Amino acid sequence: MPTKQPDAEALCRILADHMRPHVDLARTALVGIHTGGAWVAERLYALLGLHTAPGVLNISFYRDDYNQRGLQANTRASLLPFEAERAHIVIVHDVLYTARTIRAAMKE
Repeated sequence: MPTKQPDAEALCRILADHMRPHVDLARTALVGIHTGGAWVAERLYALLGLHTAPGVLNISFYRDDYNQRGLQANTRASLLPFEAERAHIVIVHDVLYTARTIRAAMKE
């Protein structure tokens, strides 16, 4: 019996609803981790009506398994199109499993 896939749009709306009371529209900036977190950050940006366009972060060089995996062929550059100095930054990723990715993101 096939399992029903979760509705990503509905889940993004729920997440945005939970985040809304805690975001400052003028100071909150989203940073999506390549690749899966980037589209989630884009959706949350639109749903929350934030003033700052989201950035993207490539953590490939910072992962604890880099020496085993090496550099992936589809590696992209990081881009933060905002001043991070006084921003309230939310890092967005599409998977929370071992926390390996988020630990790498916090190093950059």
